[in-house]
Amino acid sequence: MIKTIRVMLLPNNKQKTKLFQYANTSRFAYNWALGREQENYKNGGKFISDGNLRKEFTQLKRTKEYAWLNNVSNNITKQAIKDACEAYKDFFKGHTKFPRFKSKKHSVPKFYQDNVKIQFTDTHVKVEGFAASKKKNKQKLNWIRLAEHGRIPAKNVKYMNPRIKYDGLNWYITIGIEYEDCTTLPSNEGVGIDVGIKDLAICSDKHKYQNINKTQRIKKIEKKKRRLQRSISKKYEGNKKGGSYCKTSNIIKSEKELLKLNHRLTNIRQSYLHQTTSEIVKREPSFICIEDLNVTRQIIVPAYEGVNFFVSLESKLFR
Repeated sequence: MIKTIRVMLLPNNKQKTKLFQYANTSRFAYNWALGREQENYKNGGKFISDGNLRKEFTQLKRTKEYAWLNNVSNNITKQAIKDACEAYKDFFKGHTKFPRFKSKKHSVPKFYQDNVKIQFTDTHVKVEGFAASKKKNKQKLNWIRLAEHGRIPAKNVKYMNPRIKYDGLNWYITIGIEYEDCTTLPSNEGVGIDVGIKDLAICSDKHKYQNINKTQRIKKIEKKKRRLQRSISKKYEGNKKGGSYCKTSNIIKSEKELLKLNHRLTNIRQSYLHQTTSEIVKREPSFICIEDLNVTRQIIVPAYEGVNFFVSLESKLFR
């Protein structure tokens, strides 16, 4: 069983600069690999493996024009090229749409860290390649503070697919940790869940969970959000020059405040969903039956996999 843990990072200014540099380099490598695959396909060639692309990318780094790529860890560009090849193959298998190039303006800054070289303590995580010097005072740059202490185990665990991501306000690290499979099966009665409109969920064991969107707390934040959106729209219209809009410093400040409100709403809803699903699973029912409104049928999942019905409740909460 693999458990995914997400923890916020607290980098200083120098570390923030490095994080954005790593994310931009990862985006460049992804776009380069995708462009090579498209160019090769138009010329009638077959699929280029990620191993051959990495060899080409190594030769590219030796040129003067792209010497700046050597300032970033090789594992980041290697994984970005691999991700581009996987996305390209999934399109031809019919699993996904055609992969698009990552935009500097609209794409999410993120990159991969090597699961072998990454290190954790109770309070910090070590990112590979931030400091080139081996002196102790310079090596401190590699260690980024964690917002939650002791959340990620530091010893005797196997890390899987570490990713560092920026959500517009803060940096987060997401990492998978392998645990032993749960072998005990619950013996209590099963629980049926009816997803409603007035309430989030009504269980067959007479437990009821309210729709958090109907609470005064959410309504107050939503009202503040609507007012801020109207204010930003008026500022854009007031600073319009011809057919284009001019973004001023006040607009940038207001948009950042709006982003914080959106994050706050998302965090409140996500936290409520986790509390609800955890409370249902802790009652240890033998199975959990959830109403599927889209297909008008029911699905049954084992209780020890109760987290799987998180998505079903999430679709109700966010609509």
